Amino acid sequence: MTAFATSAVAQPRASTLNMSCGQARAVVATQGAVVLGTGGHTYDRFVNSGNFCEVSEYIEPAWVPTADTPQCPIGYLCREGPRDFFDR
Repeated sequence: MTAFATSAVAQPRASTLNMSCGQARAVVATQGAVVLGTGGHTYDRFVNSGNFCEVSEYIEPAWVPTADTPQCPIGYLCREGPRDFFDR
């Protein structure tokens, strides 16, 4: 028998550390929702509006490190549950 390799190969995740702040913001703005690495083994799903979140979720501003900015306002994160008015 001959074994065949699958065509599914793990691709490296794009990292905000390899982008300028403007590039990272543009990726989120144009794609709407995208998973990006933020350093080491950390990553998250960033969105450009609440349209990409579930009905039970709210948006929270997200800042990430980029190649040129330690705290780049990249877009938003979808957070589960009702938003606490007093952030408790």
